Amino acid sequence: MLAIFFVFGLIIGSFLNVVVYRTNLAETLLGRSHCPKCKKKIRWYDNIPVLSFVLLKFRCRDCGEKISWIYPLVELLTGVVFAFLGTKFFVLFDSITWFSTSFYLTIASILIVIFVYDWLYMEIPGLVLWLGVGIAIFGNLVIDLQKNAFSTGILNSLSYSGVLAAFCAFVFFFMLSKFSKEKWMGMGDVFLVILLGLILGWPKILLGLFLAFAIGAICGMILIVIRKKKMNSQIPFAPFLVLGTIITMLYYEPLIGWYLRFF
Repeated sequence: MLAIFFVFGLIIGSFLNVVVYRTNLAETLLGRSHCPKCKKKIRWYDNIPVLSFVLLKFRCRDCGEKISWIYPLVELLTGVVFAFLGTKFFVLFDSITWFSTSFYLTIASILIVIFVYDWLYMEIPGLVLWLGVGIAIFGNLVIDLQKNAFSTGILNSLSYSGVLAAFCAFVFFFMLSKFSKEKWMGMGDVFLVILLGLILGWPKILLGLFLAFAIGAICGMILIVIRKKKMNSQIPFAPFLVLGTIITMLYYEPLIGWYLRFF
């Protein structure tokens, strides 16, 4: 089952590359992929995730233009994330898990697009972000209905937990952005944490944000030490928010259990 989700993730990762590239150029997602330089259509056998890049030696078959290493990395990242999420949420003979797994895989795909887009262009695509918010609200409601969460009170539902987390995260990030005049935090990140709150709920959002700040600080220091960035350089923060969220989705209970063992 792990291999199935991994291969499925590779295929979806190839599509996510198209989403990132064409969203930046404001192009339609319809139509076959083509080389950005020579515009020749990419043959199906040259579009196999990861493998084709290796066999083509990272160059276009027609014009020899170098293909960015980002493409296979996104495919591999998506494959790994799908494999872990599938292993955590999917149970073959439990029909309820079919929807929840599909929901989290869809959410993960949106988060990966945001991750890559912000890393490349220092911007969060609004259309993708608000699509994710809508899907998160819908998914939480469906999962609550499947589990009869509302029968024991709204406080026990994913919907309430998600809205509470989204509100608290939004207020915190909005204050950071306002008082720093967007030097500490951009408004794109402020709106992004609404989505992350809906995904993680309360109190999981606290761990997600903590991990984001911790990973961001470590990566920032490494970039400064190797002289890739300076103290006043801007670094996209959405990728760290996405990493913190995905890690929390997968390992919230083990991480909290490990932390509590110190007390």
